Amino acid sequence: MKYIILIFALAGCSDFTFMSRVMPPVEPVDTAASMIGLHEKTSRKEIRQFIGLDPVRYQWCAAFVNSVLKYHDIPGSETVSRHPLLARSFLKWGEPVKEPEFGDIVIFTRNNNNWQGHVGFYVESAVVDGVPSYVVLGGNQDDEIKYKTYPTSRLLGIRRIP
Repeated sequence: MKYIILIFALAGCSDFTFMSRVMPPVEPVDTAASMIGLHEKTSRKEIRQFIGLDPVRYQWCAAFVNSVLKYHDIPGSETVSRHPLLARSFLKWGEPVKEPEFGDIVIFTRNNNNWQGHVGFYVESAVVDGVPSYVVLGGNQDDEIKYKTYPTSRLLGIRRIP
């Protein structure tokens, strides 16, 4: 009994706010990173539960980004588009910026058409075989959640989380 009283007495004198100074808040990109390695075939159930649709039947990069944002209570592209499952719906979302920062949302072209695209979270810049590129963390990158590089020449837009 005396040990319990001592613990409560010490706890009353303690400053537990140091946790917020030591541990940064979890960001959407951290949540996305916690799912790296989930593949649409071997982790179909887990991905379907998170994004709300079958990843084997749909292009799911935008659904993944929207679900990560929703997990953090951040409104997604459904607030600016009638087609939130399209990657390009993010071109109307958030704040446009010229240079990406860690965690920004980047939108790329796909298949040289005006409606398809790809979307994910910017991680860093890189040069791959002499080509300026962005390292992106996203879903439906080779059918899984992973890091992948995309040439900056395919970039359509960079959006900052509001």
